[in-house]
Amino acid sequence: EAPDAIQPFPKVIVSASGMATGGRVLHHIAAFGPVHRNTILFSGFQAAGTRGRTLLQGAREVKIHGQWVSVRAEVAELPMLSAHADSNELLRWLGGFRRAPRRIFIVHGVPDAADALRVRIKRGVGWDAVVSRQDQVFSL
Repeated sequence: EAPDAIQPFPKVIVSASGMATGGRVLHHIAAFGPVHRNTILFSGFQAAGTRGRTLLQGAREVKIHGQWVSVRAEVAELPMLSAHADSNELLRWLGGFRRAPRRIFIVHGVPDAADALRVRIKRGVGWDAVVSRQDQVFSL
């Protein structure tokens, strides 16, 4: 766990896409879900019967690793995102923004492809994009 991850500040955790059925996201939900200042933000489809769907439907506790975990964090979703968009689709999506974000974080992908996307974003829409490294911390 990154040292900054345990600080008592509101969190935005970027984790692999999925339905909260396994992996690191379970540790993130267990650690940060009980804190009302945090947000659990799902990007992508959440199938019926998964923790992700259960949380989106308003559950205030979920079972993780055999223990019930209280969830006081805000739970929201980005239904317009898919884990399968290519760079052209991402640029088209970014082009629809009314206002430019201060920075775009590229947090997933093969390093060369991620950097190529960063360059395409800069050239295509003229916005600052960063390819983050694991455990890198940014001030927003």
